[in-house]
Amino acid sequence: MLSCQKQLFDIPAHVCYLNTAYMSPQLKAVEEAGQRGLARKNRPFDILPRDFFEPAQQLKQQFANFIGVADSQRIAVVPSVSYGMANVANNLNLRAGDEIVLVADQFPSNVFSWERAAKKAGAYIRTVRAPMDKADRGRKWNQAILDAIGEKTALVALPHIHWSQGIVFDLAAIREKTWKYHALLVVDGTQSVGAYPFSNVDFQLDTLVCATYKWLLGPYSFGLAYYGPAFDEGKPIEESWINRLNSEDFSSLTQYQEQYKRAANRYCVGEYSNFIMVPMAIKALEFLSEWDAAAIQAYCSNIQAKAIESLLAEGFHIAEAAQRCAHLIGIELPAHLDHQQLKQRLKQENILVSLRGNFMRVAPYLFNEVSDFEKLLAVLK
Repeated sequence: MLSCQKQLFDIPAHVCYLNTAYMSPQLKAVEEAGQRGLARKNRPFDILPRDFFEPAQQLKQQFANFIGVADSQRIAVVPSVSYGMANVANNLNLRAGDEIVLVADQFPSNVFSWERAAKKAGAYIRTVRAPMDKADRGRKWNQAILDAIGEKTALVALPHIHWSQGIVFDLAAIREKTWKYHALLVVDGTQSVGAYPFSNVDFQLDTLVCATYKWLLGPYSFGLAYYGPAFDEGKPIEESWINRLNSEDFSSLTQYQEQYKRAANRYCVGEYSNFIMVPMAIKALEFLSEWDAAAIQAYCSNIQAKAIESLLAEGFHIAEAAQRCAHLIGIELPAHLDHQQLKQRLKQENILVSLRGNFMRVAPYLFNEVSDFEKLLAVLK
């Protein structure tokens, strides 16, 4: 059983931070890794050709192990989810009349690329909205997604966990349906991977893209992506020297190599060797691998249990525990509640959460305790 890890973060005692879904606080050890990386540029003569490749390869191997992928060359370093999705969109063979299935109100980085691709090809976006009925909403939403997948479906793009409601989408069942109709399954794992159990052995996704600055506890403007066999011969959205075969040989770089490195290497962002952010991401993954996502879920569930019970008794709606995660909770606010007054009260009490539409998103982590939920409960009551 995990205990509170607040001592590993630099969070003032008076701050009640329940907003990791917005951005994670930085582990002190990750900050130190970044500072060491920053200092390296002071002495460029000590940076060797192998330093452009070996740390990034270590990171790819770590992430591959972390998400249950056997081949680390299927991992690409990307700067953002939108970049990772753009590589997918650049290699879609959409035809007029095809459909792309999305879920409503997901983060825009997993929407805009598909809208452009559909418009260009004469394809259609089919958006599956959450059921109006609050009871059993997660199960019904998942069923609606399955029902939307059919003969015309070319791609299903969705998150593993909804970013404002915390509802978990059944990737295993969705994968089965996409296989039936030969459709691609592309997932934004930013709000899940790191805090919620995930293994690609269970899902065999075509693409998974994760920004690191939330539940992967890494830096901003940095991300990691998995690309499956469907993209092995694809065209990246940029042409970087470092993604080409034999780029390790600096003496022959002007012997322009047409061939890319194997698998997902072609989709890495230029200058992915980043001497500051790569070490930070490596250090963060060391902690996450030791903690285990299932243990993180258990910890978050334990510290929120009494507060959730009280909120449900007060008439607030929260998805059933079996249909949502524990690290991202969508509390549906009553229609009569004054949002501005709520924001002021939260600010006065130094409680940080996110308001997303008519949901309050509460996102605890290992630095939170039962007392943080007690403070939030007092404001909502």
